[in-house]
Amino acid sequence: MSNFVLAATTTADMPKSFFVERNIEYLYFTFLLDDVTYEDNFGESYPFDKFYQRIVEGGMPTTCQINVDQHMEFFESFLKEGKDVLFVSLSSGISGSFNSCQIAANELKEKYPERKLYVIDSLAASSGYGLFIKQLADLRDEGKSIDEVAAWAEENKLNVHHWFFTSDLTHLKRGGRVSATSALLGTLLGICPLMNVSFEGKLIPRKKIRGKKTVIKETVKMMEECAYGGTSYDGDCYICHSASIEDANAVRDLVEETFPALKGKVLINDIGAVIGSHTGKGTVALFFMGLKRED
Repeated sequence: MSNFVLAATTTADMPKSFFVERNIEYLYFTFLLDDVTYEDNFGESYPFDKFYQRIVEGGMPTTCQINVDQHMEFFESFLKEGKDVLFVSLSSGISGSFNSCQIAANELKEKYPERKLYVIDSLAASSGYGLFIKQLADLRDEGKSIDEVAAWAEENKLNVHHWFFTSDLTHLKRGGRVSATSALLGTLLGICPLMNVSFEGKLIPRKKIRGKKTVIKETVKMMEECAYGGTSYDGDCYICHSASIEDANAVRDLVEETFPALKGKVLINDIGAVIGSHTGKGTVALFFMGLKRED
Protein backbone atom coordinates (compact mmCIF):
# COMPACT_ATOMS: atom_id res chain seq x y z
CA MET A 1 0.00 0.00 0.00
CA SER A 2 1.28 3.46 -0.88
CA ASN A 3 2.11 5.68 2.07
CA PHE A 4 0.22 8.93 1.52
CA VAL A 5 -2.93 10.51 2.92
CA LEU A 6 -6.02 10.36 0.71
CA ALA A 7 -8.66 12.83 1.86
CA ALA A 8 -12.00 14.32 0.84
CA THR A 9 -15.11 15.90 2.37
CA THR A 10 -18.29 14.36 3.71
CA THR A 11 -20.24 15.81 0.76
CA ALA A 12 -19.18 12.59 -0.99
CA ASP A 13 -22.35 11.19 0.63
CA MET A 14 -20.83 7.87 1.58
CA PRO A 15 -21.35 6.18 4.96
CA LYS A 16 -18.83 6.84 7.70
CA SER A 17 -17.79 3.19 7.52
CA PHE A 18 -16.55 3.75 3.97
CA PHE A 19 -14.09 6.45 5.07
CA VAL A 20 -12.94 4.42 8.07
CA GLU A 21 -12.56 1.09 6.29
CA ARG A 22 -10.85 2.58 3.23
CA ASN A 23 -8.52 4.77 5.34
CA ILE A 24 -9.75 8.05 3.83
CA GLU A 25 -9.47 11.21 5.92
CA TYR A 26 -12.30 13.73 5.74
CA LEU A 27 -13.41 17.28 6.43
CA TYR A 28 -16.94 18.41 7.30
CA PHE A 29 -18.98 21.07 5.56
CA THR A 30 -21.55 22.72 7.83
CA PHE A 31 -25.16 23.80 7.40
CA LEU A 32 -27.44 26.22 9.20
CA LEU A 33 -31.01 25.24 10.01
CA ASP A 34 -33.38 27.09 12.34
CA ASP A 35 -30.51 29.34 13.47
CA VAL A 36 -28.37 26.41 14.59
CA THR A 37 -25.15 25.34 12.84
CA TYR A 38 -24.54 21.63 12.35
CA GLU A 39 -21.72 19.57 10.89
CA ASP A 40 -22.56 17.47 7.84
CA ASN A 41 -21.35 14.40 9.70
CA PHE A 42 -23.15 11.39 8.25
CA GLY A 43 -26.43 12.31 9.90
CA GLU A 44 -25.01 12.05 13.41
CA SER A 45 -25.81 15.63 14.46
CA TYR A 46 -29.08 15.85 12.53
CA PRO A 47 -30.57 12.52 11.34
CA PHE A 48 -31.47 12.45 7.66
CA ASP A 49 -35.13 11.56 8.16
CA LYS A 50 -35.55 14.44 10.60
CA PHE A 51 -33.67 16.81 8.28
CA TYR A 52 -35.86 16.13 5.24
CA GLN A 53 -39.04 16.25 7.32
CA ARG A 54 -38.00 19.70 8.55
CA ILE A 55 -37.61 20.82 4.92
CA VAL A 56 -41.11 19.53 4.15
CA GLU A 57 -42.37 21.59 7.09
CA GLY A 58 -40.80 24.72 5.61
CA GLY A 59 -37.26 24.71 6.97
CA MET A 60 -34.73 26.35 4.63
CA PRO A 61 -31.20 25.15 5.43
CA THR A 62 -28.21 27.09 4.14
CA THR A 63 -24.70 25.75 3.74
CA CYS A 64 -21.23 27.00 4.55
CA GLN A 65 -18.15 25.95 2.60
CA ILE A 66 -14.86 24.95 4.17
CA ASN A 67 -12.65 28.05 4.34
CA VAL A 68 -8.94 28.56 3.74
CA ASP A 69 -7.95 28.37 7.41
CA GLN A 70 -9.81 25.10 7.91
CA HIS A 71 -8.12 23.57 4.90
CA MET A 72 -4.71 24.78 6.08
CA GLU A 73 -5.17 23.33 9.55
CA PHE A 74 -6.33 20.01 8.07
CA PHE A 75 -3.48 19.73 5.53
CA GLU A 76 -0.80 20.84 7.96
CA SER A 77 -1.82 18.23 10.53
CA PHE A 78 -0.44 15.63 8.08
CA LEU A 79 2.38 17.60 6.44
CA LYS A 80 4.08 18.39 9.75
CA GLU A 81 4.14 14.65 10.45
CA GLY A 82 6.05 14.10 7.22
CA LYS A 83 3.10 12.75 5.22
CA ASP A 84 2.19 13.58 1.63
CA VAL A 85 -1.45 14.47 0.95
CA LEU A 86 -3.83 14.01 -1.97
CA PHE A 87 -7.03 15.94 -1.29
CA VAL A 88 -10.10 15.59 -3.51
CA SER A 89 -12.54 18.50 -3.42
CA LEU A 90 -16.26 18.78 -4.10
CA SER A 91 -16.86 20.09 -7.63
CA SER A 92 -15.86 23.71 -8.23
CA GLY A 93 -19.01 23.97 -10.35
CA ILE A 94 -21.07 23.59 -7.19
CA SER A 95 -18.98 25.07 -4.40
CA GLY A 96 -16.22 27.62 -3.93
CA SER A 97 -14.49 25.26 -1.52
CA PHE A 98 -12.03 24.14 -4.20
CA ASN A 99 -10.68 27.69 -4.47
CA SER A 100 -10.16 27.75 -0.71
CA CYS A 101 -8.23 24.49 -0.66
CA GLN A 102 -6.08 25.67 -3.58
CA ILE A 103 -5.12 28.83 -1.70
CA ALA A 104 -4.30 26.82 1.41
CA ALA A 105 -2.28 24.28 -0.56
CA ASN A 106 -0.22 26.90 -2.38
CA GLU A 107 0.77 28.53 0.89
CA LEU A 108 1.65 25.24 2.54
CA LYS A 109 3.73 24.08 -0.43
CA GLU A 110 6.05 27.00 0.27
CA LYS A 111 6.21 26.10 3.96
CA TYR A 112 6.77 22.39 3.32
CA PRO A 113 8.72 22.23 0.02
CA GLU A 114 9.91 18.70 0.79
CA ARG A 115 6.34 17.35 0.91
CA LYS A 116 3.83 16.59 -1.85
CA LEU A 117 0.37 18.14 -1.61
CA TYR A 118 -2.12 17.65 -4.43
CA VAL A 119 -5.59 19.15 -4.55
CA ILE A 120 -7.94 17.69 -7.16
CA ASP A 121 -11.16 19.31 -8.36
CA SER A 122 -13.38 16.23 -8.60
CA LEU A 123 -15.94 17.95 -10.84
CA ALA A 124 -18.27 15.57 -9.02
CA ALA A 125 -20.79 15.66 -6.20
CA SER A 126 -22.59 13.42 -3.74
CA SER A 127 -22.02 9.70 -4.26
CA GLY A 128 -20.51 10.41 -7.69
CA TYR A 129 -17.77 12.18 -5.76
CA GLY A 130 -17.73 9.14 -3.47
CA LEU A 131 -17.38 6.77 -6.44
CA PHE A 132 -14.45 8.82 -7.73
CA ILE A 133 -12.70 8.67 -4.35
CA LYS A 134 -13.29 4.93 -4.21
CA GLN A 135 -11.43 4.53 -7.51
CA LEU A 136 -8.49 6.51 -6.09
CA ALA A 137 -8.45 4.44 -2.90
CA ASP A 138 -8.31 1.27 -5.03
CA LEU A 139 -5.30 2.61 -6.93
CA ARG A 140 -3.56 3.64 -3.71
CA ASP A 141 -4.13 0.19 -2.22
CA GLU A 142 -2.72 -1.42 -5.36
CA GLY A 143 0.53 0.38 -4.54
CA LYS A 144 0.34 3.32 -6.94
CA SER A 145 2.32 6.37 -5.88
CA ILE A 146 0.72 9.69 -5.00
CA ASP A 147 1.94 11.08 -8.34
CA GLU A 148 0.39 8.20 -10.25
CA VAL A 149 -2.94 8.46 -8.42
CA ALA A 150 -3.10 12.23 -8.88
CA ALA A 151 -2.37 11.87 -12.60
CA TRP A 152 -5.08 9.20 -12.96
CA ALA A 153 -7.53 11.43 -11.11
CA GLU A 154 -6.98 14.37 -13.46
CA GLU A 155 -7.22 12.13 -16.53
CA ASN A 156 -10.34 10.20 -15.49
CA LYS A 157 -12.51 12.49 -13.36
CA LEU A 158 -14.84 13.28 -16.27
CA ASN A 159 -15.58 9.57 -16.63
CA VAL A 160 -17.75 9.66 -13.51
CA HIS A 161 -21.41 10.07 -14.50
CA HIS A 162 -24.23 11.57 -12.43
CA TRP A 163 -27.85 11.29 -13.56
CA PHE A 164 -30.61 12.31 -11.20
CA PHE A 165 -34.23 13.31 -11.01
CA THR A 166 -36.54 14.92 -8.49
CA SER A 167 -40.19 14.21 -7.91
CA ASP A 168 -40.77 17.15 -5.55
CA LEU A 169 -40.38 20.66 -6.99
CA THR A 170 -41.35 22.45 -3.77
CA HIS A 171 -37.84 22.97 -2.45
CA LEU A 172 -36.50 23.99 -5.85
CA LYS A 173 -39.21 26.67 -5.94
CA ARG A 174 -38.39 27.85 -2.41
CA GLY A 175 -34.73 28.12 -3.28
CA GLY A 176 -35.44 30.09 -6.46
CA ARG A 177 -34.14 27.35 -8.74
CA VAL A 178 -37.48 27.09 -10.56
CA SER A 179 -40.22 29.69 -10.80
CA ALA A 180 -43.45 29.35 -8.86
CA THR A 181 -45.33 28.95 -12.14
CA SER A 182 -43.00 26.22 -13.40
CA ALA A 183 -43.22 24.41 -10.08
CA LEU A 184 -47.01 24.55 -10.08
CA LEU A 185 -47.35 23.37 -13.68
CA GLY A 186 -44.69 20.73 -13.18
CA THR A 187 -46.45 19.38 -10.11
CA LEU A 188 -49.86 19.34 -11.81
CA LEU A 189 -48.43 17.52 -14.84
CA GLY A 190 -46.27 15.16 -12.80
CA ILE A 191 -43.07 16.50 -14.35
CA CYS A 192 -39.83 15.03 -12.99
CA PRO A 193 -36.80 16.97 -14.27
CA LEU A 194 -33.90 14.73 -15.33
CA MET A 195 -30.52 16.37 -14.71
CA ASN A 196 -26.85 15.54 -14.78
CA VAL A 197 -23.47 16.98 -13.82
CA SER A 198 -21.75 18.57 -16.81
CA PHE A 199 -18.11 18.43 -17.86
CA GLU A 200 -17.70 21.68 -15.88
CA GLY A 201 -19.04 20.03 -12.74
CA LYS A 202 -22.30 22.00 -12.81
CA LEU A 203 -25.85 20.73 -12.32
CA ILE A 204 -27.64 20.92 -15.67
CA PRO A 205 -31.35 20.18 -16.40
CA ARG A 206 -31.51 17.89 -19.45
CA LYS A 207 -35.11 16.68 -19.87
CA LYS A 208 -38.58 17.30 -18.51
CA ILE A 209 -40.20 13.91 -18.13
CA ARG A 210 -43.78 13.22 -17.18
CA GLY A 211 -44.28 10.51 -14.60
CA LYS A 212 -42.01 8.84 -12.09
CA LYS A 213 -41.97 5.44 -13.80
CA THR A 214 -40.94 7.07 -17.05
CA VAL A 215 -38.15 9.12 -15.50
CA ILE A 216 -36.78 6.05 -13.73
CA LYS A 217 -36.60 4.21 -17.06
CA GLU A 218 -34.99 7.23 -18.73
CA THR A 219 -32.39 7.52 -15.97
CA VAL A 220 -31.34 3.91 -16.48
CA LYS A 221 -31.42 4.42 -20.25
CA MET A 222 -28.81 7.18 -19.84
CA MET A 223 -26.61 4.64 -18.06
CA GLU A 224 -27.04 2.26 -21.00
CA GLU A 225 -25.87 5.03 -23.34
CA CYS A 226 -22.99 6.35 -21.24
CA ALA A 227 -21.56 3.47 -19.18
CA TYR A 228 -18.41 1.63 -20.24
CA GLY A 229 -19.55 -1.30 -22.39
CA GLY A 230 -23.22 -0.35 -22.31
CA THR A 231 -25.28 -3.11 -20.71
CA SER A 232 -22.07 -5.13 -20.30
CA TYR A 233 -20.81 -2.59 -17.74
CA ASP A 234 -18.96 -4.45 -14.99
CA GLY A 235 -17.91 -1.59 -12.71
CA ASP A 236 -19.28 -0.05 -9.53
CA CYS A 237 -22.70 1.61 -9.42
CA TYR A 238 -24.02 3.83 -6.63
CA ILE A 239 -27.41 5.42 -5.98
CA CYS A 240 -28.27 8.09 -3.43
CA HIS A 241 -31.57 9.62 -2.43
CA SER A 242 -33.16 12.29 -0.28
CA ALA A 243 -35.91 10.54 1.73
CA SER A 244 -36.96 8.61 -1.41
CA ILE A 245 -35.93 5.06 -0.65
CA GLU A 246 -38.78 3.46 -2.64
CA ASP A 247 -37.75 5.32 -5.79
CA ALA A 248 -34.09 4.50 -5.11
CA ASN A 249 -34.97 0.83 -4.79
CA ALA A 250 -36.89 0.97 -8.07
CA VAL A 251 -33.86 2.44 -9.86
CA ARG A 252 -31.59 -0.15 -8.26
CA ASP A 253 -33.83 -3.05 -9.33
CA LEU A 254 -33.94 -1.83 -12.93
CA VAL A 255 -30.17 -1.25 -13.00
CA GLU A 256 -29.38 -4.71 -11.64
CA GLU A 257 -31.78 -6.24 -14.17
CA THR A 258 -30.30 -4.27 -17.08
CA PHE A 259 -26.62 -4.63 -16.11
CA PRO A 260 -26.08 -8.25 -14.97
CA ALA A 261 -22.27 -7.95 -14.98
CA LEU A 262 -22.12 -5.19 -12.32
CA LYS A 263 -19.30 -5.32 -9.79
CA GLY A 264 -21.41 -6.47 -6.85
CA LYS A 265 -24.78 -5.05 -5.88
CA VAL A 266 -25.74 -1.42 -6.34
CA LEU A 267 -24.92 0.58 -3.21
CA ILE A 268 -27.66 2.93 -1.99
CA ASN A 269 -26.69 5.94 0.17
CA ASP A 270 -28.49 8.91 1.70
CA ILE A 271 -27.96 12.35 0.24
CA GLY A 272 -26.33 14.25 3.08
CA ALA A 273 -27.53 17.49 4.58
CA VAL A 274 -25.27 19.85 2.59
CA ILE A 275 -26.20 18.46 -0.83
CA GLY A 276 -29.75 17.90 0.42
CA SER A 277 -30.02 21.56 1.36
CA HIS A 278 -30.02 22.27 -2.37
CA THR A 279 -32.08 19.30 -3.61
CA GLY A 280 -34.72 19.04 -0.92
CA LYS A 281 -36.75 15.86 -0.57
CA GLY A 282 -37.55 13.60 -3.52
CA THR A 283 -34.24 13.35 -5.39
CA VAL A 284 -32.72 10.09 -6.63
CA ALA A 285 -29.30 10.02 -8.28
CA LEU A 286 -27.45 7.31 -10.21
CA PHE A 287 -23.65 7.15 -10.50
CA PHE A 288 -21.34 5.00 -12.61
CA MET A 289 -18.14 5.10 -14.68
CA GLY A 290 -18.45 5.71 -18.38
CA LEU A 291 -17.44 7.65 -21.47
CA LYS A 292 -15.89 11.05 -20.85
CA ARG A 293 -18.50 13.72 -20.11
CA GLU A 294 -18.80 16.27 -22.90
CA ASP A 295 -21.15 19.16 -23.73
